Amino acid sequence: MPGKVIAVMVEPGSAVKRGAPLLVMEAMKMEHTISAPADGVVSEILFGVGEQVTEGAQLLAFAAGEA
Repeated sequence: MPGKVIAVMVEPGSAVKRGAPLLVMEAMKMEHTISAPADGVVSEILFGVGEQVTEGAQLLAFAAGEA
């Protein structure tokens, strides 16, 4: 769903475990935490705090693997 990024909790190169919070979006007046789908490394953040995001947009680049 479309929304706005209100917090980014990781940086490129961050190793994360499955379920770790990556960023928070506000959509339909509710906050939604986007979590890591698997252990891996965040390779790139594609949107910053305050930016509007369209429905279906990729929010960050994530390489699954050993964290």
